[in-house]
Amino acid sequence: MFRDNRRLDLLFGLVLAGLLLVPWYRVRSGFFGFDWIADMAGKTDLWPGLLQPFLGRWQVAPVLVLLALTLFLRLARQPGRARGRVLILIGLAGLVWMVAEGLSIGMRGWNWGLLEAAFGEIEGQPAFGAGAVTAVLAFTLLIAFGFAERGALKGDAFILGAIALLVLLVATFVFYPILSMFTGAFQEFDGSFTAKGVLKNLPDPKIWSLSCLTGTGSCGVAWRTFFLAICTATGTTLLGLAFALVATRTRFPAKKGLRLLTVLPIITPPFVIGLALIMLLGRSGTLTQVIEGVTGLELGRWVYGLTGIWIAQMLSFTPIAFLVLIGVVEGVSPSMEEASQTMRAGRWRTFRKVSLPLMAPGLANSFLIGFIESMADFGNPLVLGGSGGVLSTEIFFAVVGAQHDPARAAVLATVLLCFTLSAFLAQRLWLSGRNYATLSGKGDGGRHAALPARVAWPVTIIVVAWGLFTLIIYTMILFGGFVKLWGLDHSLTLEHYARGFSIVWDNGIVWTGVAWNSFWTTMKIALIAAPLTAAVGLLTAWLIVRQSFPGKGAFEFALMMSFAIPGTVIGISYIMAFNLPPIQMTGTAMILIFCFVFRNMPVGVRGGVAAMAQIDGSLDEASLTLGANSARTMRRVILPLMRPAILAALVYSFVRAITSISAVIFLVSAKYNMATAYIVGLVENGEYGIAIAYSSVLILVMITVIGTFQLLVGERRLKRPEPAAKPQEMPA
Repeated sequence: MFRDNRRLDLLFGLVLAGLLLVPWYRVRSGFFGFDWIADMAGKTDLWPGLLQPFLGRWQVAPVLVLLALTLFLRLARQPGRARGRVLILIGLAGLVWMVAEGLSIGMRGWNWGLLEAAFGEIEGQPAFGAGAVTAVLAFTLLIAFGFAERGALKGDAFILGAIALLVLLVATFVFYPILSMFTGAFQEFDGSFTAKGVLKNLPDPKIWSLSCLTGTGSCGVAWRTFFLAICTATGTTLLGLAFALVATRTRFPAKKGLRLLTVLPIITPPFVIGLALIMLLGRSGTLTQVIEGVTGLELGRWVYGLTGIWIAQMLSFTPIAFLVLIGVVEGVSPSMEEASQTMRAGRWRTFRKVSLPLMAPGLANSFLIGFIESMADFGNPLVLGGSGGVLSTEIFFAVVGAQHDPARAAVLATVLLCFTLSAFLAQRLWLSGRNYATLSGKGDGGRHAALPARVAWPVTIIVVAWGLFTLIIYTMILFGGFVKLWGLDHSLTLEHYARGFSIVWDNGIVWTGVAWNSFWTTMKIALIAAPLTAAVGLLTAWLIVRQSFPGKGAFEFALMMSFAIPGTVIGISYIMAFNLPPIQMTGTAMILIFCFVFRNMPVGVRGGVAAMAQIDGSLDEASLTLGANSARTMRRVILPLMRPAILAALVYSFVRAITSISAVIFLVSAKYNMATAYIVGLVENGEYGIAIAYSSVLILVMITVIGTFQLLVGERRLKRPEPAAKPQEMPA
């Protein structure tokens, strides 16, 4: 009872701060600039929520009434099932009212003529600000606390609060933008609703044609994208597993260099890899000319199309598979492999029957991530697609091209979503009902079994060959930053780096290079988004694996939606959803941060799910039995064992925040211009040297930050530390 009341007291402190100290509506100049404090007296839009009803904005009054009723319940009723039921009703009523009035009333009054005809004219309202957001959070937590008082999930308020907040965030930053985009697909320019555009595009042969199987034409864009995704997912999973095995199960002499080499492609803007492939394998590419000079064969434009996109995606997404699989391969218990060999099984049989099956969760998650990444990829198909586009580029041109057909973009996005969710369902069915836990509460002092020769030699050869190919690609990229004109004039110069990153001293450091503004903006936003993405993703993974609550399956599906939809659609949907009240963030850093968090969160979720599948649930139960609550168990037991997953989530989210282009291109502004958008502008203007120089600097910076993350997170320790040797006593 004391805990129940204490939770409400803390919540009321948050509510009072939101109602008395901060503006109810959005601050145009930015809330965290704090310039609004000096302007609050003269601008009524900046007044706190407690004063808004006195300004004629009656829609705020019901919020105040519901919060006052909650305070009355705290003082007059004891905690219990009856009070919990009322708290749930108050929370639901508050959220419904906030959503209804926020969507109904815009800047100029009612958003729909039907409401204006029924209730008359009304004064408009700006977008929600810090005060309104505080009220939304309070109503959400009231629902969680109400269920806790009614005994749901054993009354664990931490778990219920985490679930409630995650549902709120996913609904706001995943479902609401997508719904806004699809609503726009059924609207004409005058605002009226029609289904003509959707009905026209749904049966289009350019989407579904299978004439390539009969040799009478090309396949539709849907099947081209699906075939490419299958090839990429299979290839990246196998290559990622090969790299993980060589890095952990062999005596390969350059393991640290190998790990760095696998990370390089993921920290490179995708269109830069595409440009390097063109300069190497294109019609006038370096390697192409060498082959033609030696053999006389004309290779032509084979790199443009699905083959070139597949090679670029293999370079780009194999590191993601490696980051997912390295923790899984390390997490296989050595004692189980030793038990197999004790039973006289050879190393090949042990690997095939014991080690490989225990890696199944990681392999399935790696395949799923590779499949979805290929489906959603935009940069590589844009550079190498040629005449054969994929779903992501077709969606882009349907929206920003001359045709400007939102209905076609919505149909293509729905097709893509069906493919990705089908892959997700197939993965779930394959792993359902199986147990892959290998880490228990007992110490494990064994060593992993070495790879059998029939596996070690092929994977080592594959890894070395792919590593050399990757080095050649990056040599081309670095070479392009030090020559005057890549492909034509190869005279060495530092002019591109000087123009981009020059610094002068004029009573202090002055960043005079043209790239510094976007560089510092990118670093700030990426460093804010990375820990948020990791925290939300791993918390969600813990809830999915360890907790049972109604709607968990639907919740897990919803999380994959932001990852399954291409970045072009995410960017456009964010613009359509957050350009007007009730949530207005366009042109700010917040829209970029939220886009990165919920675009990249599923990778943290999938990596966390794979890692959690190997941690025995008895560890959680033992901690709870000894008196620790769920929050302490998460912090002291689960997180130390999930360090590989934490590192993977931090690395991936930070890198994607820097290298993402498809969503960013729609969300950047003059004040907040990201590095990739700036590089695209350089490429469009033909300034390839500065673009490549900028990309090279980003690569070096990301390597440094990734190394820092590695030092801060550390490695997972599965063995009990050996006690220090006692000093020998001197004889008397």
